Amino acid sequence: MFHQFHVHEADRDYLRFLWWKNGNLDTEPQEFRMKVHLFGASSSPGCANYGLKHLANENKTQFPLASQFIMKDFYVDDGVTSTTSIKEAIKLIQEIQTLCASGGLRLHKFVSNDKTVLESIPPSERASPQQACDLAFNDSKLERALGIHWHIDFNTLRFHFRPNNQPDTRRGILSIVASLYDPLGFISPFVLTGKRVLQETCKQGTSWDDPLPSEQKPMWNKWKEDLRNLEKITIPRCYVPKDFGQIVKTELHHFSDASLYGYGQCSYLRYTNEDAKVHCVLVTAKTRVAPIKVTTIPRLKLMAAVISITASNVLKDELGLMNVHITD
Repeated sequence: MFHQFHVHEADRDYLRFLWWKNGNLDTEPQEFRMKVHLFGASSSPGCANYGLKHLANENKTQFPLASQFIMKDFYVDDGVTSTTSIKEAIKLIQEIQTLCASGGLRLHKFVSNDKTVLESIPPSERASPQQACDLAFNDSKLERALGIHWHIDFNTLRFHFRPNNQPDTRRGILSIVASLYDPLGFISPFVLTGKRVLQETCKQGTSWDDPLPSEQKPMWNKWKEDLRNLEKITIPRCYVPKDFGQIVKTELHHFSDASLYGYGQCSYLRYTNEDAKVHCVLVTAKTRVAPIKVTTIPRLKLMAAVISITASNVLKDELGLMNVHITD
């Protein structure tokens, strides 16, 4: 992606490099300058992302669906989105490929949970989902969507943890807890327990490679044993069931609370259809351990409420919720 965006001529001196012809270090090196952004430069992701968004903005009238997709649903060179129908998905793919091609970009490696959508894409432009070897995933097709495993056949999100043999030390605990990638907070209550053990070692002044204090071992061992159960958790990727019908009311509910050990919040979407049937779904959650410095419960509750307000603003913007009733 980076090589598709040229560097301004006045800035190419920052990308100078030496080159020995035929790899012969005994010869005089030649000096070159990169004309495009390169992998490894800290500026490359930002410049490439800006170029992609600029391309979308310049063509928003001709390609409205594709432009909106790039502006809202792209993370660097990965795009993830949902559509209300197969027809709309196929139209979006055709638009986005045409739009990207106009800027010298090839958008490919498409994945979809619908075969009709995939069949509308040439085989060379489709992804080749990896086959999971773990029997817990039933050898089904898996794809990584921004760090989370997407079970394509069932259209669900799952967690896959590969245990690393870390010692029961402060350093080992940090390594295991930090390895759990959960950007939406679906398993945040579980992760909080691991963070609590880590915080207790900090409170007691345990060195990085000292053995875990005996009073912390039962909680830590039980938590490690439960790690294998993470693979049993399945989360529907779609907020609304397939045959739910026309939605007439959308509500966003936030819950926050705190204790001496930690505080957090969770956000739910509540849908009501034409038949007055209701469906609720967890959207996001966040937990944090309480500060080491003693803090009152009311103050911790206020801190949790602040997280809920932040989450509410983010969700309204990211999900495009215009006419939504919010309850805290």
